Amino acid sequence: MKKLTLPLSALLALSAAAHDVSLNEGWQFSRDDKSWTTVNVPHDWAISGPFDKKWDIQIVQIHENGEKSATEHTGRSGSLPWIGKGTYKRTFTVPAGYKRAELIFDGAMADAHVYVNGKLAGQWPYGYNAFRVDATPYLNGGENLLEVKLDNMEESSRWYPGAGIYRPVTLHCTHSDIALDSWGAFVTTAGINARKATIDVKHRLTVANRDLQCTLAVNIVDASGNTVATSTSLADGTGAFHDIITVDNARLWSPESPNLYKAIFTLASDGNVLDRQEVKFGIRTVAVSREHGFQLNGVTRKFKGVCLHHDLGMLGAAVNKAAIVRQLVALKEMGADAIRTSHNMPSSIQMEMCDSLGLMVMAESFDSWRDSKVKNGYNLVWDQWWDKDVTNLVLNHRNHPSIVMWSAGNEIPEQAKTEGAERYKKLIDLFHTLDPTRPVTCGTNWIGGAMDSGFSIVADVPGYNYNLGSYESTVGRLRQGVILGSETASTVSSRGVYKFPDEPLNNKEWDDGQCSGYDTEACWWSNLPDDDWHMQEDFDWTIGEFVWTGYDYLGEPTPYDKFWPSRSSYFGILDLAGLPKDRYYLYRSHWNKQDHTIHLLPHWTWPGREGQVTPVYCYTDYPTAELFVNGKSQGRITKDSKSRLDRYRLRWREVKYEPGEIKVVVYDDNGNKAGEQAIKTAGKPARLVLSPERTVIDADGNDLAFVTVSLVDKNGTLCPDADDQLTFDVKGNGTFKAVCNGDATSVEVFTQPTMKLFHGQLAVAVQSTKQAGMMTLTVKDKKNGLKSSVKIQSK
Repeated sequence: MKKLTLPLSALLALSAAAHDVSLNEGWQFSRDDKSWTTVNVPHDWAISGPFDKKWDIQIVQIHENGEKSATEHTGRSGSLPWIGKGTYKRTFTVPAGYKRAELIFDGAMADAHVYVNGKLAGQWPYGYNAFRVDATPYLNGGENLLEVKLDNMEESSRWYPGAGIYRPVTLHCTHSDIALDSWGAFVTTAGINARKATIDVKHRLTVANRDLQCTLAVNIVDASGNTVATSTSLADGTGAFHDIITVDNARLWSPESPNLYKAIFTLASDGNVLDRQEVKFGIRTVAVSREHGFQLNGVTRKFKGVCLHHDLGMLGAAVNKAAIVRQLVALKEMGADAIRTSHNMPSSIQMEMCDSLGLMVMAESFDSWRDSKVKNGYNLVWDQWWDKDVTNLVLNHRNHPSIVMWSAGNEIPEQAKTEGAERYKKLIDLFHTLDPTRPVTCGTNWIGGAMDSGFSIVADVPGYNYNLGSYESTVGRLRQGVILGSETASTVSSRGVYKFPDEPLNNKEWDDGQCSGYDTEACWWSNLPDDDWHMQEDFDWTIGEFVWTGYDYLGEPTPYDKFWPSRSSYFGILDLAGLPKDRYYLYRSHWNKQDHTIHLLPHWTWPGREGQVTPVYCYTDYPTAELFVNGKSQGRITKDSKSRLDRYRLRWREVKYEPGEIKVVVYDDNGNKAGEQAIKTAGKPARLVLSPERTVIDADGNDLAFVTVSLVDKNGTLCPDADDQLTFDVKGNGTFKAVCNGDATSVEVFTQPTMKLFHGQLAVAVQSTKQAGMMTLTVKDKKNGLKSSVKIQSK
């Protein structure tokens, strides 16, 4: 055997032995196998609606809501037509000279059956998981027919799951039958000492061939393209490779510095290159202990995390890189450093963006195991598929440095049973076998039962959903000595909506189907942000929290799951349109330690409330502030560490409304003036303001620019109660994609170019074409005779 010892430059000069082809374009789609339309994937067949409660009426008893009997619920899974069958088909050709072809689906909702040239090549029931299909035995010499049949069962989800091939599809081809397993690489950090990192590198062949001697060359490349370490190893008898590599002057991955490296693998035999792969990774360590809590790279820190469902609001479940980046950037700017993929397996694009932007991830797997939450949930396939699904989750995602913890599930019904603890232990053992470097958790909500059954004891990290009253009483019984707030808050609010009086309320339902923006309303099982911060700040054995939720999502309209037309959640810190609620600035004032926050609420346009008490809040990281109404002081106040709602907020609760201006002046710890903010009473609507989050996007046919549209008066003050009907038109090198106003009770379709403002604002998405150039978005308000345009460039 000739040993392959070529330098990196020579390896790069060789023709690539593997070839990846995107299969995202040119699909034919049908709901009845008779009428067909051309679509590109990722695709969500249900997002264009229409919204109608008939799609998902459920007569159920929702145990999570504390219900004692079954009643009618609407909007629980988004009131969109996701239930039923759908078929996708297209042709593909394997590039000349390639002997092996593998289809990689990042996710298809649900119960995917994959046919190649009319023969069943593979299937996967769980819609949230990635899976691979070996197409090689079914290929023709030229053009091949690929068909994917999907079936979404009714009452199979507690939220909107989406429908269709909603994540990318890739054709992975290799020149040789002997090749590197597409999910075989595993690059981990064995240790860090004085900036010298020890990297453990593993890989494996697609088949074990004891007669063929193979060499695997590994080149570690930094972000600048410099080779910083190399190694060469031989395959063992099982077709596996293993080596230890040292990287000097290692740049560690963290949320503050998300440094990435690339491992370039080159497989050869007798001097011939058989395959080549590139895998991004980060150098970092993770540990959890009683003594030090959660540690990243040896430094103790607490998670400032949010839970995220997989839908992207107006885009539905169809993944889009620009939309995901938009979400993650807003959360980072708020001060968040982590997300939990609730309650399902994440997309590859989302994990890649968390890697590059710097967000730690709790990657979750299931919402239920063998015991059911819904009639047709994962319980139907648990016995045959749980181990396969965990295996795919880990193998697909274990090289992402952003993932610091696996979650085996959420509020599992059998958590209080002995068999539940036994299943949990089997899951943990499998996670550890596939990845011994990360801890495993599970969100529990029946704390006493989970303690008694042993469920919480077997966990690497005990995860508590809510139940703040159980923290102190149970931590002493936990062998781990730490508690993670795996799901916290469940505070509910609607952007721009304020209810009086501003008092804490649980499960309050108002006639308009909205919740108060004073951030004092929560669900019966949950609490306000202030309560969680008290636990996290005052006790060293808490290791952080994941707030329910970062963004509103389709489905689960608690507390309005019996109120039509409510069809999406109120839990989000940002609304379904991606616009921040007031609560965004409450979290920012507490979490963002790099930038100061000064945010006044509510708006100051209240015709008919003259002389009535209208409380004013200020969300700020500064300790003290003074409020003025039309120049008259309402008093200077300081945060009170002994008060539930005044520890983290500044509140003037006896202010009487009078039109004009409110202004807050904030002071630092030394009593020095540090900043101010003012809000004025709005006049008549005078113009539409279009604020694009990006003015230059990629001309790839997929990139999106999100534009916030605001109706303001002549002075630029938002008209806070405006609900004008707007229309949208895109000319040039772009198209209208979708629109959303963030109103959980709106039944206007996202994919039509018209929608009402909700409290003066909405967001529009425009999409590039493959031809570079300029596009112009024009927005019209017929009621007020207003029109405004903005230009977006694609390159």
